[in-house]
Amino acid sequence: MSRTARVIWDEALTSYNFGPGHPLAPIRVELTMALARELGVLDKVELAGCGPASDDDLAMVHDRGYIEAVKRVSVSGAPDLSAGLGTPDNPAFTGVHEASALIAGATLAAARAVWDGTAEHAVNVAGGLHHAMAAVASGFCVYNDPALAIAWLLRQGASRIAYVDVDVHHGDGVQALFHDDPRVLTISLHESPRTLFPGTGFPEETGAEGTAVNVALPAGCGDSGWLRAFNAVVPPLLGEFGPEILVTQHGCDSHALDPLANLMLSVDGQRTAYAALHRLAHETAGGRWIVTGGGGYELVQVVPRAWTHLLAEVAGHPLDPATPTSQEWRRLVRERTGETPPLTMTDGRNPEFRDMSGGYDPGDPIDRAIMATRNAVFPLHGLDPIP
Repeated sequence: MSRTARVIWDEALTSYNFGPGHPLAPIRVELTMALARELGVLDKVELAGCGPASDDDLAMVHDRGYIEAVKRVSVSGAPDLSAGLGTPDNPAFTGVHEASALIAGATLAAARAVWDGTAEHAVNVAGGLHHAMAAVASGFCVYNDPALAIAWLLRQGASRIAYVDVDVHHGDGVQALFHDDPRVLTISLHESPRTLFPGTGFPEETGAEGTAVNVALPAGCGDSGWLRAFNAVVPPLLGEFGPEILVTQHGCDSHALDPLANLMLSVDGQRTAYAALHRLAHETAGGRWIVTGGGGYELVQVVPRAWTHLLAEVAGHPLDPATPTSQEWRRLVRERTGETPPLTMTDGRNPEFRDMSGGYDPGDPIDRAIMATRNAVFPLHGLDPIP
């Protein structure tokens, strides 16, 4: 489907590093790009560099006082708890502003490429820092790059932007920054806030004119339930909203092996979701698609494979799930992590799901979650919540 796909990349994007033992380890991005290169995915895209977001860029979504606080921490390495830096989630480190601004700049570069027509699709796998708030770091996130891209697009004249977030954690920062802006539809599918950080993302959080949409899924939800929920909520809303541009965040921490969450998806289920979002970009947004990474804390078995599939999907050349990982990449994994690498690009699953055409089961917690969301927001978009 893709005509032109651009991957924004600079080795310095791995400088966003909270230190040894922190879950958001930059090696996950390094191994992703290495695997994509070895499997020929990067041969099918345009690679482009980027510069850091300027202070004026960052100020589109962040308070200037906060930006100055991050810059002071960046020089001294000393904590500033008022800015959220110096906590276990967000340790202070020297160079934090520069590293964070570069990630923001990379997602901005993706937005510019899609807006000006240089690329139909553009991706920054190092991005997706969706928890950062206007004046405080949160959940491993310092500057909110997806929100920055959306704000920039609005300033260029975009009038309807849809943001779909498939990270296991609620996309709270993006929702908060556009909560009262009916030009931005935010849809987040995540583990229930009753069992997972950040404790927000209930269906009744509906924003301006129903443009905040939250699907709060029960712990233990696997491929079939997750895909059923996605299909029941995302396509109808995107079709009705009619965005000019689709922005998506692809945290892969919904995987069963992720150490920080409790959903049970496979790489195969995640790959199926990427393909669905690609189709929806063409069906509802004229093919204009801006893509970021996000969370994901199983650094060898999950993130590199999931995001290599994502890059391949963005490129319009999806990988056969049975594709072997390369010998050279396996050697790199052992050398850099000491772990045993996966041998193929699949978990051996064939994700299937039932759509809602046959009705819903009120005794099924996944169907209850679906209907809570549909009841909360579908009428506000002129849609019938009852399947």
